[in-house]
Amino acid sequence: MDSQLVQEVELLYRQVCHAMGDPKRLMILYALAGGQRRYVSELAEELGMPQPTVSRHLKILRDRCLVTPTRDGAAVYYTLKDERIIQALDLLRAMLRDRLAEQAQLARFDALSAGLDNT
Repeated sequence: MDSQLVQEVELLYRQVCHAMGDPKRLMILYALAGGQRRYVSELAEELGMPQPTVSRHLKILRDRCLVTPTRDGAAVYYTLKDERIIQALDLLRAMLRDRLAEQAQLARFDALSAGLDNT
């Protein structure tokens, strides 16, 4: 296997995949999508999470360079570092929806087949 690919995949996992390993962090990323700039208190209220929880998750996202903090007096607001993260998440969600639709179709087929076998 190409050693550069191996290094890039390992770095991708450490820097991006690990940071997205919690649904709360994914929701924070979506809350910042579209150029939204949000203060921690706004994110906490919008997402229904305690402010310390949001701050803890933002630190992880900040450490992985997925969000950018900007000081505004005593407060700090956050923005996405790169909007392509939302495109990547949307692509993964589309794949998941397709897989779930396929599984549902198979389940309907199995149920229909079982009903025909019982007649």
